[in-house]
Amino acid sequence: MYLPSQFNSTNRSDAIALMRGYPLASLISVDDAGLPFVTHLPLHLQEPAASRSGEKNWLLLGHVAKANPHWHYLQTRPQAVVTFMGPQAYLSPTVYPDLVRVPTWNYLAVHCTVQARLIDDAKAKDQLLKKLIAEHEPAYAAQWRTLEPDYQQKMLAAIVGFELRVTDLQCKLKLNQHRPESHAKMHEIYASGNDDGRALAAWLERLGLASPTPVMPA
Repeated sequence: MYLPSQFNSTNRSDAIALMRGYPLASLISVDDAGLPFVTHLPLHLQEPAASRSGEKNWLLLGHVAKANPHWHYLQTRPQAVVTFMGPQAYLSPTVYPDLVRVPTWNYLAVHCTVQARLIDDAKAKDQLLKKLIAEHEPAYAAQWRTLEPDYQQKMLAAIVGFELRVTDLQCKLKLNQHRPESHAKMHEIYASGNDDGRALAAWLERLGLASPTPVMPA
C-alpha cells in the first residue's frame, strides 16, 4: 500500500493491537481469471514461535465455507494478501488555526503478505475451531463439546481451515502526524465523537500526539 514515512509504524505492538482489536479481515487472492478475489472473515493472530531454522513468523488462523472457491485459489496460489482496517473518520479543516487547508480522512490499517497452508483434516480443523472459540467466546466451548458427534463432523466437513504465515507486514497509522498544529483540536473532536472517533483519539494518546482528556469529577 502507499505508505508515506510519517504514517509508517514499525512498532509490532501497534499491528498486534489492530489485528486483535479489529479481527474482521479481507483475504485477497487471485482467481482463475487473474482478478482479485476477496473474502471477509475473522482471523486469529497467533504470535510467532521459533522454527527449527530459528525463523519466527506470525500465523493468521481462519476458515472458509467449503462452497467458497477461495480455498481452491489458496491451494493453487498460496501467496495472498490480508488487510485489517481499524478505526477511521473524516477530519475537518477546522482543526487548523488558519483557513488555507483541506479536509482529509484518518485511518489505521495493517496489510500482510501471507503464505497459505490448508487444513482439511477433521481433527486439525476441530483444534483450529477451538482456538477461535477460545478467542471470541470461551464459554461456547462447553456447548460445542456437547453437540452430537455426527453434527460436529457435518459442520467440520462444511469448512476448510487454513493457517496464513505472515511473510511481510505493513502498518499504516494515518493520524496527521505531520501536522502537529492540528493535534489538540483533532483530539478534542474525535474524543467527543462516535466509536471510531473515540478510538482514534485513544490512538493519538497512545502515540504521544495528544494528552488524554481530563475526567471531570462527578
